[in-house]
Amino acid sequence: MKSNNKLVSTSKFLSLVLRHRPEVIGVQLDPEGWLCINELIAQAGAHGKALTLELLHDVVATNDKKRFALSDDGLRIRASQGHSVSGVELNLEQKTPPEILYHGTVAAFLDSIRATGLQKRSRHHVHLSPDEETATKVGSRRGKPIILRIAADTMHRDGHKFYLSANGVWLVDAVPPTYLTFSD
Repeated sequence: MKSNNKLVSTSKFLSLVLRHRPEVIGVQLDPEGWLCINELIAQAGAHGKALTLELLHDVVATNDKKRFALSDDGLRIRASQGHSVSGVELNLEQKTPPEILYHGTVAAFLDSIRATGLQKRSRHHVHLSPDEETATKVGSRRGKPIILRIAADTMHRDGHKFYLSANGVWLVDAVPPTYLTFSD
């Protein structure tokens, strides 16, 4: 197994390429976000980032957020969700959410969230967590976390579509303020 620093730096690189800017190494994701592993390794190497098949497998297997997935045949890789690349559609099935979902944020965003709810902005979906612990970790990335409760079951009954990504993150187009409970 590779060192933790190597795994983290590779995970960050894969997030950049597979979620946001594949053009930095001259590649293009297919419409479902997949990229041929051999092409990824070759193009990353041509741009100064050494990758191996073993390293990619280690990152997929050990990433605690399960950010990446390998295709069934093992020849392609993609990010599980979080894309800002236009044209990528993960073709996730609609799912019935649990009664409550959670979203971790920080105080700086609360006024905007109170006014307009949770918006996807540059991403394809708003990301929601199945539990408070995960939402706390997400919110902690930007400071002291504030956890919002989302009345997901009510939203779903009111016609909002929910999707569940391969790594357990719930996805929705937006969360209007009426479905939010603020913990602050």
